[in-house]
Parts: sequence; C-alpha cells; structure tokens
Amino acid sequence: MSNVLSRLLEQKDVVLADGAMGTSLMQLGMDNRSSGELWNVEYPDLVANVHRGFVDAGSDILLTNTFGANRYRLGLHKLAERAREFNVAAAKIARAVADKAGRPIVIAGDMGPIGDILEPFGTRTVVEAEDAFFEQAQALKEGGVDIAWIETMIADNELDAAIRGVHRAGLAYVATMTFDSGGRTMMGETPEGAMRRIRNSAFKPIAFGANCGVGPAQLMDSVIGLVRGAESDAIVVAKSNCGIPVLDSEMRVSYNGNPEIMGIYACMARDAGARIIGGCCGTTAQHIRSMSDALASRPKEPAPSYDDIQKILGPVKITTVPDTRSD
Repeated sequence: MSNVLSRLLEQKDVVLADGAMGTSLMQLGMDNRSSGELWNVEYPDLVANVHRGFVDAGSDILLTNTFGANRYRLGLHKLAERAREFNVAAAKIARAVADKAGRPIVIAGDMGPIGDILEPFGTRTVVEAEDAFFEQAQALKEGGVDIAWIETMIADNELDAAIRGVHRAGLAYVATMTFDSGGRTMMGETPEGAMRRIRNSAFKPIAFGANCGVGPAQLMDSVIGLVRGAESDAIVVAKSNCGIPVLDSEMRVSYNGNPEIMGIYACMARDAGARIIGGCCGTTAQHIRSMSDALASRPKEPAPSYDDIQKILGPVKITTVPDTRSD
C-alpha cells in the first residue's frame, strides 16, 4: 500500500478523492471529441489548474489526466505512439501540484478501459490488453505516481488484465467497476459479486469500489452491495457521476446534480461504509468542496435505507439478492 494513502486512511475516516478531469477541461474549451491527454503536453498549466482546484476544494487524492492514455484509446486519435509521453507528463503535472499543497496528497495514475471488447466476445486479446496496461503503468510510475487507479471497468477479464499489467510495473492499485441502471456491470456482474471476486485476486487492491454509472442514487446501491460482499477490513470506494447525464440540442452532455446533492451523497456513502469518496463525470471543484464541507460538518449516521436514498437522491434499481457463490 502507498505510504501516503495508508497514513491518510489511518488518520481519517474518509479520504476524499477528486472529481471529473474531462468535465473540467471541457469547461476550459476542450472539444469533447478530442484527446484530453494531449493537453498534458499542449496545455499543462490548465491541467495543473484543474488539479489545484480539487486540492483547494479538499481532495486528498488526485487522478492523473490519463484515463484514455493507453495505446489503443490513443490510437483512435492517431496518437498511440505518444502513450508514454502523455502518461509521464500527466504524472509530473499532478506530482508538482501535490508537492506544493502543504499537506499529503496521493497521486493516482488513472487507467481506464482500452476501448475494445476483449476475447471471446471481441477481437482484442487479453495479452494485448495486459501489455497496453503495463506500458501505461510503467510510464505513470516513471512520472512519479504513488499508486495506479484502474477505473470504469465493465468486464472481469479486462480488469484482470489491468491488474496484471499494474503488478508487472510494480505499482499498488485501487480499482473500480461501473454498474449500470440495472445494478450490474455491462457483463452482468453485481457489486457484491465483484467485491467477493476481487477478494480472491492474486494481487489484492488497496481499495475497491464503484465509479461513474447513472448518478448518486444507483451508486449508493453499488456501495451497499460492495460492503455486503467485503471482508471487515476492506476499503470501499464510491465515485459517483454528478447526477444523471442530459443531452442538449447540440448533443453536448451535462449533468443534473448540484453541490447540495453531491454533499448528501457523500455523507450517505460514508454512512453506508465507503471510506474513499469522490465524484466522476460532471463533478467540478465546486461539487467537491460541497462534499468536503458536508463530510466535515455532518456526523456519521446509521447506514441509509433504500427509502432514504430514493426519497433524497432518486429512484434505484435495488440489487438486494445476496450473491451466494462460495469463496
């Protein structure tokens, strides 16, 4: 485990992650069809400003601007051969911000899916995926990250490939999967099942949880399932989108969550058992500040009921049936 993250988890009941880099860069003028990772070398000061905004709002963990910085996703923009360059640059940007923060900040190397379906349902092999994740993890480590942060995974075999790639690079990791409006990953895994499965991984994570999805209400169901499948010392991650995505007439995506709702979600996630809490798509520094303030000012309460969640955050597809597979 990263010394920085382990000390924070020993000192704090909740460690606050950051929000959405992509959303923040689009607010600064990035085209949503372009590669945000290119900004690590073309506009590094703007990327650093986003990180500083999250630190100032209370974040303890910064994810590097590398969600799509593996060779296959970058290949969609004809930038595959620049994977190492973008990852090293992004890690150095975040590291520089953290070093000036005046308090411990964890730099997590963000690693999203490769963008292809793996065999047997797709044509990309598991070995190709693992090698791409290894390449990315090596570059992030070179740039100075504390840990790897594998996120938005929907398939067990791709998550496993990412874990092996990260392990080969010698990095500890946090991982999160994305559970949709049906309360499962796209490949059918429940939060409880995913947690039970990761418990048996040969290379165990620092923390495991859920990110993205369809808003705070459904994310809360994921947290409840993850906690149900966890061992007593497991650290659960909650990193919800800022509400529900909405398309405007020009096909631009926005999110209907507000700072107050994100503050309520943060406290509910804490009360349900999450210890690393942040925001995903649509979450700005303003939302993170509200979450930080709410967590600091509202005492911990008993875990919320589904009635509480639905009354305040909205409707939930409840995955209440326990996973009965043996360990």
